[in-house]
Amino acid sequence: MFHYTVKTDLSIEKATEKLEGNLKEEQFGVLWQFDIKDKLQEKGLDFDTEYLVLEVCNPKEAERVLNKNLLVGYFLPCKIVLYKDENQTKIGLPKPSAMISMVDDSELEEIAKDIEDRLIQCIDKTVA
Repeated sequence: MFHYTVKTDLSIEKATEKLEGNLKEEQFGVLWQFDIKDKLQEKGLDFDTEYLVLEVCNPKEAERVLNKNLLVGYFLPCKIVLYKDENQTKIGLPKPSAMISMVDDSELEEIAKDIEDRLIQCIDKTVA
């Protein structure tokens, strides 16, 4: 499976706040928040689902993987998504290990798996 997704009864706002704190502990920063619902409605489109995309990065890890292969930049920064589905908040991410497998480099796959595990840990702490 290319993604990891969990459910929580937390609001998107509360989940985002907790998640950002957990990410900070792992030295990941939120570079950007993209509120898809607001943006689509701003463009006059009918989309009523709360849907927030966080782009997150650990600069040291980004430098490490980019120094190994510049194509990895196509997958950066990592994304974590929070959205409402059936009255629950879902939090998930595309697995870095799935993305990096397309580069076909076992050393990069190990690094991606470590990053993935740390991001999943941040998500799991958010919903615990």
